[in-house]
Amino acid sequence: MNHAPEDIPVPGLDPVAAERWLARIRDQSPWLHEEVARRMIDRLQWFRDPPASWLHWEPVLGGLQAHRTLAERLPAARCQVAAHDTPRALEATREPARRSWNPLQWKRGHVAAGVDTPVAMLWANMALHQVARPQPLLRQWHGQIQTDGFLMFSCLGPDSLRELRAVYARAGWPDPAHAFTDMHDWGDMLVHNGFAEPVMDMERISLSYSGAGPLLDELRSLGRNLNTARFGALRGRAWRQELEQAIDQGLPRSEDGRLLLTFEVIYGHAFKAAPRPPRGDSQSVSMDEMRAMLRDRRS
Repeated sequence: MNHAPEDIPVPGLDPVAAERWLARIRDQSPWLHEEVARRMIDRLQWFRDPPASWLHWEPVLGGLQAHRTLAERLPAARCQVAAHDTPRALEATREPARRSWNPLQWKRGHVAAGVDTPVAMLWANMALHQVARPQPLLRQWHGQIQTDGFLMFSCLGPDSLRELRAVYARAGWPDPAHAFTDMHDWGDMLVHNGFAEPVMDMERISLSYSGAGPLLDELRSLGRNLNTARFGALRGRAWRQELEQAIDQGLPRSEDGRLLLTFEVIYGHAFKAAPRPPRGDSQSVSMDEMRAMLRDRRS
């Protein structure tokens, strides 16, 4: 069966493994995701008017603390959540019961499950780089945003894990992760899927670790190796020891001896513009008819 080009999976990314990872039950958010979300929230000041409604895409993966901060920043905005496990995400983002003498205040938050109406802002933090078919998802997001609303997202860029990729290359192993998409390609995909005025920027965050063990534990909280060329079976303790030794010997170190690892973070936002009216057939108007129309307009 033939597929449209935009429906073909990201090269080197295993779609089955990606779906399995995104559907994984989780009850806490990775530290790095929370930090990226905090920096994303700072970018809200660029918008003149705060959104009256917003949708948090995969809030547990994207950051529960960030969700609470956004809810405080947008107290009057109606919030919806969307996730692989929506009931669990809804429970994780629900506000505690309010103590008040007023019965109208006896409710738990204002978060709705699913997407029942288009929203003014769709918020998707650190999820897009793990999606095997991003263009259908971008089309879905476009349909969930109201006209003149906007999308805000972040994801990992191609320079992420560059030191670890070098360690694997020297050892003759397949890459420890699939190749992440460049920010310019994300901008092109946004336009292709109906968004307008995309703005993309990036930064590199260097994290330091006391050793290979904590580094690998951190990476495991962020995701899995979704590379189609990864080893196809379980690894043993000997492999773990060999990997930690290669990391300890191959990664650069800070002045105080800590291992350094780079994460390139891409930020993007784009608007959903009003649909353009279809172009009609051209018409020819004579000079006399043009003068008559101008006289009628003046009168």
